[in-house]
Amino acid sequence: MYSRILVPVDGSATAALGVAEAVKFAKNQDANVHLIHIVNELIMMGSNDAAFGLPDLVESLRQNGKMILRDAEALVSGAGIEVDSILIEAMGDQAGHFIVQQAKEWNADLIVMGTHGRRGIRRIIMGSDAEFVLRNTPVPVLLIRAGGLGDS
Repeated sequence: MYSRILVPVDGSATAALGVAEAVKFAKNQDANVHLIHIVNELIMMGSNDAAFGLPDLVESLRQNGKMILRDAEALVSGAGIEVDSILIEAMGDQAGHFIVQQAKEWNADLIVMGTHGRRGIRRIIMGSDAEFVLRNTPVPVLLIRAGGLGDS
């Protein structure tokens, strides 16, 4: 039985599907949901002039992350499920690292997350947080994939 479900959200359609699936599990298992959003502050800039806008960009990312969490919280609590959330500010590490870390710290029983299902060069360039989580988590993971093969 799962009583503590961790759900990473990033504002994407696949993350929304992960939230919807977590709601189904939580209702069925009388579980709590813990939402996380990761803001990665390590942004590569090409010139010193571009760095002047960095604080505004980071603040914009924070505000967007808070909005994503609020929207997801509303969906979960609207279904009558106990929910909390956290905004994690990262400095360069892969989001998957913070997902696994949060699963350990929060004592999650299950991670439910959407995956974009990237293949080939797109996966090499963008990485795969879902794969990182699968390889490093101490708890079961339910991956929710949008669409059929070839969609991303």
